[in-house]
Amino acid sequence: MTTLQEKLQETTAFIKESGVGEVEFGLILGSGLGELADEISDPIILSYNDIPHFPVSTVVGHAGQLVYGTLAGKKVLAMQGRFHYYEGHSMQTVTYPVRVMAALKAHSLVVTNACGGVNETFQPGDLMLITDQINFMGANPLIGTNDEAMGPRFPDMSQAYHVDYRNAAKEVGAAKGLHLKEGVYMGFSGPTYETPAEIRFARTIGADAVGMSTVPEVIVAVHSGLKVLGVSCITNLAAGMQASLNHEEVVETTERVKTEFKSLIKETLAVL
Repeated sequence: MTTLQEKLQETTAFIKESGVGEVEFGLILGSGLGELADEISDPIILSYNDIPHFPVSTVVGHAGQLVYGTLAGKKVLAMQGRFHYYEGHSMQTVTYPVRVMAALKAHSLVVTNACGGVNETFQPGDLMLITDQINFMGANPLIGTNDEAMGPRFPDMSQAYHVDYRNAAKEVGAAKGLHLKEGVYMGFSGPTYETPAEIRFARTIGADAVGMSTVPEVIVAVHSGLKVLGVSCITNLAAGMQASLNHEEVVETTERVKTEFKSLIKETLAVL
C-alpha cells in the first residue's frame, strides 16, 4: 500500500514540475468565495483532476482547482473548492491538500467558509474571525497511525487560530470600517442542515456559527505546525432562526459580500 509520505512525494513532485515554487500561505476558499483566487497574479492553475492523489470537489460554488501565484505580495497556493466529509471522502482525503501545503513548506493557512449564524446578534453577510472551534463531526483526521515526522501524536489545540493573525485582521477590518464579528465555529458532518434542536444545543455549548467544513483542515494544519487564520461568512441564520435553509442563499450572500471579503483577506495578507 502507498503510504501518505509516498503520496505526498508524488503530489508535490507534480505540483513543482508544473511551475509551483515557494509557498508562504495556503488558502482554502469556501462556497462562493473562490473568486479571490482570480486576483492572484501570474497564476499557475492546476485542475484537481490532473493532480496525483487529489479527489474532485462536487459542490456547487467550488471550481475544483489549485491556483498558485502572488497575492498581496505573498506567494500563495489557493484551493478554489474544498473537499467535504459529507461527500463520502475520508477525513484523511478531506485534509490531504493541507498536508500538501505543509509538504510544500507553507508556514501558514488562511481558511474560509460559508456558515450559519448561531449567535443571535449575527446577521447574514457578517464576516466572523474564528477564535476557536468545536469538532462535532464524529471523526478526527488524525485517527490512525501517527507519523512523528509529520506532527505529534497528541497536538495541542489550545491556540488553533493564531491570535496575532486574528489581531492583524481586526486592525485591517477596523481601518476599513468593517464590523467584524469574532466567534467559535462548530463543525457538523452534514449534508443535512442542522435541526433547530441541534442549533439550541450548539448555542448552549458555546458555538457562534455552524458549518460542514474547516474543522478537520485546521486540525491537520495545527498537527503540521501551520499558523492559521480563519474567516467565516455568515450566509444565513441557522435552523429555527429563519423560515428555511438552502444552498442558493449561501451562494447569494457570499456574492453580496465578496468585495468586502476579498479586500479583508488581501489587506490582511499584506501585513502578515
